[in-house]
Order: sequence, then C-alpha cells, then structure tokens
Amino acid sequence: MARPKKKKRLDFKPETTYFKPKDSSLDVEEIVLSLEEIESLRLSCLEKLNQTEAASKMKVHQSTLQRIQTKAKEKIVDALINGKAIKIDGEKDDR
Repeated sequence: MARPKKKKRLDFKPETTYFKPKDSSLDVEEIVLSLEEIESLRLSCLEKLNQTEAASKMKVHQSTLQRIQTKAKEKIVDALINGKAIKIDGEKDDR
C-alpha cells in the first residue's frame, strides 16, 4: 500500500497559467507544472528563502522541497530549450 500524500501548504495561485513560445504554432507540445512546483520556486527564487525556510513554509521536509524544485527546473529547462509551452495546473503532474 502506498503512503498517503501529505497536503502541502500553498500561499500563491498564479494569475497567468500558460506560457507559449512566441514563434510557435498553435499546436505546440506542452509541459505541466503543478502549483506546488511553482510555489517552491517562488519561495526560493523570488522570496529568496533558503531551502529550510521554504520547506517550513510549505510544511514539507527539505528533501521533499528539493525533489519538487529539481523536477520543476527540469520541466522549465525542457520547455525553454525545446520550445514547449508551459501550463500551470492545480493538479499534481507526474509527467
């Protein structure tokens, strides 16, 4: 039996939820970032919190925060390098 997922604390919901390369066609491949991925990056990159502080705000362990951020960064880099759209969704995405 799988361990139940712990509810993470999210204090932010973005107004803009879709980013697409300017010169792409209407039918472009997209990657999905979850709200928890966006929140983890917001706390670290925009709020300038260290991992311990950001993890505490999200009510997760530091190692969990790092896994969330690593996955988010991989998705963003994939979108930037390969010209994919980025969709921010309220549901957790397992890519």
